[in-house]
Amino acid sequence: MSIITISESAQKHFKKLLANQPNGTQIRVFVIKPGTPSAECGVSYCPADTVEDSDIEEKYTGFSVYIDEMSAPFLEETVIDYVTDELGSQLTLKAPNSKMKKVADDAPLIERINYAIQVQINPQLASHGGHVSLVELTEDNYVILQFGGGCNGCSMVDYTLKEGIEKQLMAEFPELAGVKDITEHQAGAHSFC
Repeated sequence: MSIITISESAQKHFKKLLANQPNGTQIRVFVIKPGTPSAECGVSYCPADTVEDSDIEEKYTGFSVYIDEMSAPFLEETVIDYVTDELGSQLTLKAPNSKMKKVADDAPLIERINYAIQVQINPQLASHGGHVSLVELTEDNYVILQFGGGCNGCSMVDYTLKEGIEKQLMAEFPELAGVKDITEHQAGAHSFC
């Protein structure tokens, strides 16, 4: 099973790019600072003399993709596409596990909730300069959260908590009783709204 999925259009794009490179050059996909909030994914050329013995090779028709051993778990379920719209063409890379390694379906509930927060909820809050941290999962299945960044002191935090985060988490984890916020909100220049 492949770690990365590359669309037909992206495969054609890579083949076209590689045709203008020295013979033996392939593609490398990697994550800088994997498993951290500042993780960044990248795609680069991979000259034949830069392939390491520990690299994972995924073969496509006409080229190979190399993934370093450290990045591999953070690139699971990555999708690379080449899209064309009215603004032009661009290569897109969606790596949902780059900031946090995917947890198993049978992992403890608290780990699965934290994964959902980091991978699904925090990217949405980041557009407002905010984030949320899991403080605890109570014995009676309430998720206790703390808001930070632009969410701290925002007038919309109650709506975000109940209509956004709580609905999303309870849909994914029906065993939850609810979500509570323990943040001592202080409005200020850092607040989004």
